[in-house]
Amino acid sequence: MKLHELRDNPGAAKKAKRVGRGPGSGKGKMGGRGIKGQKSRSGVAIAAYEGGQMPLYQRLPKRGFNKPNRKSFAVVNLGLIQKFIDAGKLTADITEDSLVASGLVRRKLDGIRVLAKGELTTKATITVTGASRAAVEAVEKAGGSLTVTSAASDAPAAE
Repeated sequence: MKLHELRDNPGAAKKAKRVGRGPGSGKGKMGGRGIKGQKSRSGVAIAAYEGGQMPLYQRLPKRGFNKPNRKSFAVVNLGLIQKFIDAGKLTADITEDSLVASGLVRRKLDGIRVLAKGELTTKATITVTGASRAAVEAVEKAGGSLTVTSAASDAPAAE
């Protein structure tokens, strides 16, 4: 096979219908756009306009509330922390800065929150902004301690 012998599969490339090319084409004169009006002109995009009828996005009820000062936490699971400890990227003393430096978390945002997905087998001391109760229990079960540095968490600080 040579470059000049390459062809598309039959039916793979469909030629576009050429509009406005005479009455014999079936799409001559007005090119399928009808007579007059805004939509027969070029360069017109009428997004979400429904001909004067109240648009759907305005007919639907507005619900809920978006808190303007909501905190956004970077989330880390215990299983990933264990994986990074096994790989030698993290030591047993873990802070938010060490999590960012190891590449486990891209950026801190409003803090880092530890969740209990996965298993932690290494004894580790973890200091983060937030943690779930299950994560605190899992770290203590492995013989370590998890300290929550801010009141922004729903879990109590490790007792």
